[in-house]
Amino acid sequence: MTVSAYPPQVADLLPRAQELVASLGVLPSENRIKNELKVGRPKAKAIRAALEQETTPAEPEPEQTPEDAAPDPVPAVDEPETVPTPVREAAPVTVETIEQRAAVADPVPAAETVRRRAVPSWPVLILALPAFAAVWSGWVGLGEMTGFGVVHPLPGIADGFSLNTAITLPIGVETYAAYALRVWLSAQVSVRARRFAKWSAIGSLILGALGQVAYHHMEAAGITEAPWQITTVVACLPVAVLGMGAALAHLNHDGRS
Repeated sequence: MTVSAYPPQVADLLPRAQELVASLGVLPSENRIKNELKVGRPKAKAIRAALEQETTPAEPEPEQTPEDAAPDPVPAVDEPETVPTPVREAAPVTVETIEQRAAVADPVPAAETVRRRAVPSWPVLILALPAFAAVWSGWVGLGEMTGFGVVHPLPGIADGFSLNTAITLPIGVETYAAYALRVWLSAQVSVRARRFAKWSAIGSLILGALGQVAYHHMEAAGITEAPWQITTVVACLPVAVLGMGAALAHLNHDGRS
């Protein structure tokens, strides 16, 4: 039997049920109808009820006995032609009637509401503490090897205010990776935003891992100044993070799919 997304109705299954009755010679049970027609108990009950109604024989006309027959002393005269008594037919069974009987006979229980408990997120904070310390120290150390260091961003205004620009690397790269990962796994944004967040999050995590590897290799080898290739890539990271963050924010607020 061909599997369909729309299950057959009871009215469509009646011809097959009638063929089953003809082959068996008796009215099949509900279990037999379920197994032969591949239906559930409600439809099996409705089909059997329809078959019982169709196979109910009409009440026979009572026969007259010789004692009940009245004598006919007079000669036969022309009498009107006797109209045969019509055989009482079973009432038509409609799909609505069958479905109503099935619903009353075996009502489907309402789906129970399942209460789902949210998984606590506080273990993530414990996991993030050692990762934060390692990532922070690695990016700051790599930034100092590639020319990032202490600057005075407000000369003439606040000469005593200084800022170590090496902290911009862990804040920018790792924060964007976490933000893009959150957008990627969210189901409330558009497909375009999720696709962009997916690939940019994967790229940010891979780039962060490569930065940590490069720093620890150079630190173990006693190198104090990174090669120009690594310096070039690290110097471009703040600009790249700014561009990806602005693009992802725009796609996140865009209503188009």
